[in-house]
Amino acid sequence: METPETRFAKLADQRIAYQVFGEGPIDLLVVSGWFSNVDGIWEEPSSARFLRRLAAFSRVILFDRRGTGASDPLQVSTTTTLEAWADDVRIVLDAVESDRAALLALVDGGRMAMLFAASHPDRTTALILANSAARFLKSDDYPCGVPEPGAAKLLETIGESWGSGAIIDFWAPTHMEDPDFRRWWARYQRMSASPQMGQSALRMAMGIDVRHVLPSIQAPTLILQRRDNPLVAVDHGKYLAEHIPEAKYVELPGVDFFLWTADAEIALGEIEELLTGVRTDLAFDRMLATIMFTDIVASTERLVEVGDAAWTDLLNAHHRIVRDQLRVFRGNEIDTAGDGFLATFDGPVRAIECACAIRDGVQSLGIEIRAGLHTGEVQWRGGDLAGIAVHVASRVAGKAERNQVLISRSVADLIAGAGLEVRDAGTHDLKGVPGEWELYEVSRVQEPVTSV
Repeated sequence: METPETRFAKLADQRIAYQVFGEGPIDLLVVSGWFSNVDGIWEEPSSARFLRRLAAFSRVILFDRRGTGASDPLQVSTTTTLEAWADDVRIVLDAVESDRAALLALVDGGRMAMLFAASHPDRTTALILANSAARFLKSDDYPCGVPEPGAAKLLETIGESWGSGAIIDFWAPTHMEDPDFRRWWARYQRMSASPQMGQSALRMAMGIDVRHVLPSIQAPTLILQRRDNPLVAVDHGKYLAEHIPEAKYVELPGVDFFLWTADAEIALGEIEELLTGVRTDLAFDRMLATIMFTDIVASTERLVEVGDAAWTDLLNAHHRIVRDQLRVFRGNEIDTAGDGFLATFDGPVRAIECACAIRDGVQSLGIEIRAGLHTGEVQWRGGDLAGIAVHVASRVAGKAERNQVLISRSVADLIAGAGLEVRDAGTHDLKGVPGEWELYEVSRVQEPVTSV
């Protein structure tokens, strides 16, 4: 699925950015928190996969509330209200001609969604609250909140470190040592809000209390809460479950605030079941895919040559090139192990073009890669890819030489007329795979077609 087009809904003299994608029978509006960017969210592979999975069973609507992301900015000195932000929900639903929608709310977007659901029961089919809270701050009658000193420290951190990957230890602790994720997280912050705007929006969010709204919510409600996240304790979710009529409470394992960085299928399964009444069994979810493996040739020798620090920089640059090309050619990143990538494509031509583009792109770094591709049936087991086709693709890659893109016969049979040069590379035994396999070297003979 291509990255959706960003459009704008009009509210007086302001514009609200939104996207619509997916063709499911249910409208699902994602209500983000005090910062978001509808374009930047697609730059992180894990969040992009999460959104595509939502689109498999719903028509998904993303938007940036006023003052954030691609929507019109607000002056830092401008005050707004929860009611005004909740009205953004109505404006976007009207713009996409949605009479009724389910709301998936993240961060303090939960309070926006709770107010909207209570005020507009006729337009709310379901409510999903992910790591949400009725209020943020601790009080005598709300002991699970964050104490004032802790909130003040968080605001100070936002003001001083916003745009550099601030508070990743709250949002995605499991990715703290991942340089690509940290780089995206810092960029996403900068795309979402300025430091002062981010600090101002968080300060306002901290002051909102919707506890009195909870009994008025009529929509079927699902509460998803991370068990060990340090920012929003599980008691917040339990409070919501106790005070929203007939709400279902589900604790998710792990520490990450984001739903999509760990055990995403658990959350997705709960959401799908609430909205459709069924849950896709991904244990045996089969599909045809073109699988691509790439790795750097002579990586150990290069590491010894340049040293640890320079190799880390080189590897990060390599990863950026690979991920840029995966976005261009609609590849789905599955795994990254050391200097290698595993990705899938829904078309073999795009997979070949991507492999060639990666091969050509990394040469500017003074490194060389090899790639192997095979088309076959794969199985999704949770978030993992399985099946004999994956092993075949890996073995094909193992047969490739430096700067070579090697494909199996199943790929070659599907690319007639694509403007690619295919040369016989002989018949080979693939370790652990029965039979003999015809392999082919492939290269471009014309400019790549990215819209196939």
